Amino acid sequence: MKMLKTILENHPSFQELEREHLKFVIDNAENIEFKAEELLFKEGEKADKLYIIQSGKIAIELFTPSRGSITIQTLGLNEIVGWSLTPPYQRSFDARCVEDSQAISIDGKALRIRCEEDSKFGYELLKNFTYTVVQRLQRTRIQLLDIYKIRT
Repeated sequence: MKMLKTILENHPSFQELEREHLKFVIDNAENIEFKAEELLFKEGEKADKLYIIQSGKIAIELFTPSRGSITIQTLGLNEIVGWSLTPPYQRSFDARCVEDSQAISIDGKALRIRCEEDSKFGYELLKNFTYTVVQRLQRTRIQLLDIYKIRT
């Protein structure tokens, strides 16, 4: 796997951070591997880590009593999963590896603390992550249009 520093310097969510802020992110990151079918996390758990996928695919799943786990989205290279910068800092879905995967794990709790202490860092990080959230909402909207055969 590439070096953390190189990956994070070039990742859209971090590439515009000031040098000291980027160093903080790098210092709180590590490479991690998951096997196919392994859970990264479950709904309701504390959200103290976020992951940047480096290889493989991660399924975002919701549990429904009538149908069990349903995959609502599949994420791949350079996509972020598991962030939680706002209360209640809990997972709102399950994340499962579709295939063997590698990721960068970042200490989400440390990020939250730093965001509280350094509003400029917090603003930049939240602005970048908000872009990711908007993209995901747009993809979900397209999926719903397709599922319900709605014509725009």
